[in-house]
Amino acid sequence: MRRFGRTMAAVVLAGGVVAGTAGWASGDAQQAVTGPPPGAAAWRADSVGGRALPDPADAAPGEVARFFAGLDETARRELVRRHPLVTGNLDGAPPALRYEANRLAVLATGEARYASLASPGRQILAFDPRGRGQVAEVFGDLEHAAHVSVIVPGSDNDAGSHDAPRKPGTGPAGMARALEAAAGAGTAVIAWTGYTTPVGVGLDAADGRLAEAGAVRLARLTAGLDAVGAPDPVLFCHSYGSVVCGLAARHTDATDVVVFGSPGMRADSAAGLRTGARVWAGRGPSDWISRVPNVEFAGIGHGADPTSPAFGARRIPADDVRGHTGYFAPGTRSLAAFTAIAKGAVR
Repeated sequence: MRRFGRTMAAVVLAGGVVAGTAGWASGDAQQAVTGPPPGAAAWRADSVGGRALPDPADAAPGEVARFFAGLDETARRELVRRHPLVTGNLDGAPPALRYEANRLAVLATGEARYASLASPGRQILAFDPRGRGQVAEVFGDLEHAAHVSVIVPGSDNDAGSHDAPRKPGTGPAGMARALEAAAGAGTAVIAWTGYTTPVGVGLDAADGRLAEAGAVRLARLTAGLDAVGAPDPVLFCHSYGSVVCGLAARHTDATDVVVFGSPGMRADSAAGLRTGARVWAGRGPSDWISRVPNVEFAGIGHGADPTSPAFGARRIPADDVRGHTGYFAPGTRSLAAFTAIAKGAVR
């Protein structure tokens, strides 16, 4: 009974911390965007050379890769022209083809907030305009990389904010740019805002509903990378993104799962993630996430602190990190550690 009382007190405290940080009302309830993008029905009704197209709702990425391998360049380009949104979001399709499809899909929206995503040289691996929008961008040469990393961001990220001005090394694209620049040639980094993130620090950020939907999409992304012959990735998971990674870890072939600024991973320990990946965790001394109690009760809260010794994760040095978003700042020990992990230089 005493233990139950302590748990309830912690849950109340968690609510108080969230309310004190910005208020429950600051987080508008979000509906997770799932399933194939608009245009899937027209895709299913189409064919190429008398062959049915792989169903974007349930075709495995390996099946998609084999389908495209059997097409000549003319047939591939025709699918891009006729079905840019589906082709651009189809895990297992050739990355270069997806870049071109998503350029066309972005232009087709006619929306100014997305226009920069269609600029020459951008490598947009996924683009879905539904809701607040989802986007994934590649930095580096994914098709020839010896190492691949994926940045999984937390709250308040979407396709509309992907190119918003930010401090260097912050936001999913900024983190990816910083890591790719530090790692150098041979390492590709994907800024993956491929799920519906919470807005603010309200109830969506305190429960796991959006993370569960995001974990399915993250696992499919990694399966798609495997299908096109990319190396097994390293997952870098910030804030609420670490909840996504915690739920997805056992369904991916990631070599490493690195969490920072994490409220918890919905597991009691690294072993509880049931993954063969190495698990790393770091938290800066001024990161406000340390004020969020690590509890989980009735679906609220995300469980144990990944940086605690009892959790069993390897530690990321973060003593010089400032705030909640400074982990990729130039010159930090955390960025140096991230770079070594991304390059496979740590055993």
